[in-house]
Amino acid sequence: MDKIYLYTKSSCNSCLMLKKYLKYHEIDFTEINIEESNKSDSFISQIKYVPVIKFNSYTISGLDITKINKLFNIPNCKHSSVYLDHASTTKIKKEVLDEMDPYFKKYFSNPSSIYSISCKTKSAIENARLEVAKFLNCDTNEIYFTSGGSEANNTAIKGIAFANINKGNHIITSVIEHKSILNTCKFLEKIGFEITYLPVDKYGKISLNQLKKSITNDTILISIMYANNEIGTIQDINEISKIAKKNNIYFHTDAVQAIGKLHIDLKNSNIDILSLSAHKFYGPKGIGAIYLKSNVSIEPLIHGGGQENNVRSGTENIPYIVGLGKAIKIISQNKKAGYKVKELTNYFISQLQYNIKGVKINGHIVDNLPGYINVTFTKLNTIDIDTFKFMLDCNNIYVSSGSACNELALEQSHVLKSIGLSDNDIKNTIRFTIGEENSKEDIDYTIEIINKILLI
Repeated sequence: MDKIYLYTKSSCNSCLMLKKYLKYHEIDFTEINIEESNKSDSFISQIKYVPVIKFNSYTISGLDITKINKLFNIPNCKHSSVYLDHASTTKIKKEVLDEMDPYFKKYFSNPSSIYSISCKTKSAIENARLEVAKFLNCDTNEIYFTSGGSEANNTAIKGIAFANINKGNHIITSVIEHKSILNTCKFLEKIGFEITYLPVDKYGKISLNQLKKSITNDTILISIMYANNEIGTIQDINEISKIAKKNNIYFHTDAVQAIGKLHIDLKNSNIDILSLSAHKFYGPKGIGAIYLKSNVSIEPLIHGGGQENNVRSGTENIPYIVGLGKAIKIISQNKKAGYKVKELTNYFISQLQYNIKGVKINGHIVDNLPGYINVTFTKLNTIDIDTFKFMLDCNNIYVSSGSACNELALEQSHVLKSIGLSDNDIKNTIRFTIGEENSKEDIDYTIEIINKILLI
């Protein structure tokens, strides 16, 4: 067989990924670092970016796996896709899509219009509102629809801040909140508000004593997430909300990750404001909701025609509101799915710890969301985490390093930093999040591929 040449640069991450991919498939090649080679070589002088594969008359630039597989007769992965990133988003259910469909086509009228055909769209919105209220055990007039979790969080933080500016300017939150909370707080700091960011322990829990000590006469809001989106740690929301109530302070919780995984009973809680997002529980993206206890008044984030009882103006997104209502109704009726995810989580953790050396599970041992497994691989000596994820991807296994927001911005996880992980451990960490469509076979296949990758 003729020689295969792989042209690389020493600082090229894609080059490292491709080298590992070729070794994984036992393809011999000669590596040529173009930074250390003869610049007069006519082929090297034409290379604009690496990696480049040269084999006979064929040249492939970049990580074009489809072309590489075809060139070297590498069989495509036959295993069906294993999606293990449910904390990032979930696949919309067919029943949800079917419920939404008529409101794109037949029942399209503006619900604010006074003619008869708008009665159907108005009714659809109120039916969805009822489903959310039933699920959370609250009144329908306490539920308001938003464009998603980020808007709900912004509405909660800014809404309370601006409505209570004459009472105080101090807000308490934690260092591991979602970026839609942290960046909103940073914005408020710029205009004169004071923010206390509570630290967390190695499991991701805030200290209730530190929370109590942080309260001042100017504290108007405490905002602590129900459960963390990266490590799955569940906060003691009951105790935190009691502290807030005792001190006559509003309490908001970002429950985006918790909905459908934990039982939430708002009538029997001290939660004043709660945020949720449909795409985390098999509903459509671009729709969420905020719960505002009946005695809570906020300054609206969006001003306009006064829809949603003046809390959130703008023509209602009827199909997506219908989808949210249907999705939350399904999870309220399907308790078995939650048990299955919990069993798979325990199975995955046990298989990781038994089969793979140097595995450290992050997050709380007991107070953790089912399906959330945040793993630091301490023995990644010959492979970096991006290559690791790339190799998983090539085998139809889809995971992330953590929050999708951090991945997009190429930022290091503030959550993992806050629980005390070193920079090196953060780089070697992957978040696996299991959903109700995953199976034991998916877990076994994932463990098998991880083992193969680590042996390269």
